[in-house]
Amino acid sequence: MEIIHPSGMDKKLRSQAEIRFYRVLKFLNRHADTSVVMNNEVSTATAIQAEEATVREGEILTVMEVAQFLRVPKSTVYKLARVGELPASKIGKHWRFLRRDIHEWIHGRSRQAS
Repeated sequence: MEIIHPSGMDKKLRSQAEIRFYRVLKFLNRHADTSVVMNNEVSTATAIQAEEATVREGEILTVMEVAQFLRVPKSTVYKLARVGELPASKIGKHWRFLRRDIHEWIHGRSRQAS
């Protein structure tokens, strides 16, 4: 089987050819056990997702971000925060919200409605 490197091709075909070229090389270089490689990739992806979820839970949101998340007007977010119904902290003139608290609040409301 002859393998032609895609560098000699025009730009339109180059990206498709590069993909095929590297697939062929990967296929011909079967030194690694596929199951081990796949398991490593899955465990790495899972660890990264868990770490990102932890970081996101502690993320601080603005009024606009909470309004977009809840799909309500900003005025509703301000009102709920002001009356203490929505978990929030006021820093100077600005309201801030923890993503984790907003998730817990919305899930608590859905349980109450049931």
